[in-house]
Amino acid sequence: MEHHSTGVFELVAILGAAVACGALMMRLGLGTVIGYLLAGFLIGPSVLKVIPDPARVAGVAEFGVIFLLFIIGIEMKPRRLYVMRRMVFGVGGAQFLITSVVLAWGLHAFFGLSVPISVVAGSGLALSSTAFGLQIMTERGELNSQRGRTAFAVLLLQDLAVVPLLALLPMLEGKTSGTFTSFLLAFAETIAILGVTLLSGRYLLGPILRMVANRRSAEMFSATAILIVVGYAWLMEIAGLSMAMGAFLAGIMLAESEFRHQVEGDIQPYRGLLLGLFFMTVGMGLDLQHLLDNALLVFGAAVGLMLIKAIIMTIVGRFTGGLDWPDAARAATLLSGAGEFGFVLFAVAVSQAVLAGDMQATLNSVIVITLVITPFVVPLTDRLMKRFDRELPTPVMTEEECPATPPVLIAGFGRVGRTVARLLDRHSVPWIAIDGNQANVSAARADGANVFLGDARRREVLVSVGAGKAAALVITLDNPETAEATLMNARMCNPGLPVHMRAHSLTAASHLLDLGAARAVPEAFEGSLQLGVGVALSVGIAEAEAQASAADLRTLGYADLNAHCQTDLSGTAPPEGEAKA
Repeated sequence: MEHHSTGVFELVAILGAAVACGALMMRLGLGTVIGYLLAGFLIGPSVLKVIPDPARVAGVAEFGVIFLLFIIGIEMKPRRLYVMRRMVFGVGGAQFLITSVVLAWGLHAFFGLSVPISVVAGSGLALSSTAFGLQIMTERGELNSQRGRTAFAVLLLQDLAVVPLLALLPMLEGKTSGTFTSFLLAFAETIAILGVTLLSGRYLLGPILRMVANRRSAEMFSATAILIVVGYAWLMEIAGLSMAMGAFLAGIMLAESEFRHQVEGDIQPYRGLLLGLFFMTVGMGLDLQHLLDNALLVFGAAVGLMLIKAIIMTIVGRFTGGLDWPDAARAATLLSGAGEFGFVLFAVAVSQAVLAGDMQATLNSVIVITLVITPFVVPLTDRLMKRFDRELPTPVMTEEECPATPPVLIAGFGRVGRTVARLLDRHSVPWIAIDGNQANVSAARADGANVFLGDARRREVLVSVGAGKAAALVITLDNPETAEATLMNARMCNPGLPVHMRAHSLTAASHLLDLGAARAVPEAFEGSLQLGVGVALSVGIAEAEAQASAADLRTLGYADLNAHCQTDLSGTAPPEGEAKA
């Protein structure tokens, strides 16, 4: 009974610490990973000693990594990789290879580490945090920017690189005294095992899942999905490879199947819970005394690591990714820290006897320090780089490019801007567009469009394209801050200029109207109305009746905006919302 009570108390402590620390870190904008690390550190043997032996939960926590690799595998569609192949394998490959080699060489040359340990440590520290990177880019609205796409491509390549790294670990075990032939034999054995696994999965998993699905039992299907993941992980372990790689292969084999979404949905809840437990065990394993005794080494290594990675990524982003220097530095700062896969790699390396426990403790401490620092240095770098931002040239138009009648100005020539331009072309309305993306401008001008490179936020740019005598201005920019700055400068150039804007919500639309926009279209609201009309038509409701209902809802939705609008929004449907420019 006492043992049972102790187990329940430990479970309550783990869940309570995870919820409390995770919620606190989320509120501070630092992410749940740091929360889980902090929770594990607090209840582990270094502080409160609620869990005196982290090994008791480490076995269960490892399944979090297994499920994570499975989800990554199931999302790695070959078509997705093909579309992003140049960015992923060009920029991402260059960043990872150069960083890994530089770090491994430095560890071997200056710290005297053996080649296998240097390779493992250098490769693990070269990885960046996918969870942190995506979270920060999403919160800052940068995921669809050029530097955001570049950073995402690098993170994607690193996710792919984890699996080969895990496969190489058994080859590094004891190979320092072996021959080159033994290395080749080990490599060939690994390739053969992977080939057999992929072939068996390709012809077995589909029929098995189809048979289970025909039984129409959700519980049986979920159990089968978990069995597939755990089963392939177990088979890889028997073959001498990592369980995480087996889970990744299982995901790859299901990536193009008709069951991928159902299987992914069944696995996701377990993945999140167990992955959180894995990070907590990492936190439990942090030795406070070791950290204090090696504080100078750990903090110095963390700062040095971030500087080295930032310098390499800045150069790669500039010359391989096509970013300007400030944006390359911003992307580099985002990726300068180490990542959660380093924990995974080092944990597996210890289990394979490639890495010693003391070395793992030091490396894990370095990773944690970089994870804590990253959310703070990203905004600092952004503010610093604003001083060096390359000002886009002021557009200069020839006489042939200047319309005879006052044109409509379009700020932003992404998908939304192009749609507006096509509509104006149908009515022979002249327009001029400006965009800050050189690729967009070059593609549009190649098609004969009147588009210029320029920063719409700059008043002199707006003046140069005729804002003072324009018929109207359409701001289709996705970033709210950039759109607001463009609106304010346009109003200064021409107080009577009608400005039409896209907004992400009714609240944002109301705010833009308060700032002086003539019209603000909440794209999510309009998109939902159009979606509702489409659903109504598909179930047999008359189009006139469906449109009337949409008009009623539109009137209600725009009730708070009508006082600001210069036109009657209740009688005429605003233009349909678009996706991000």
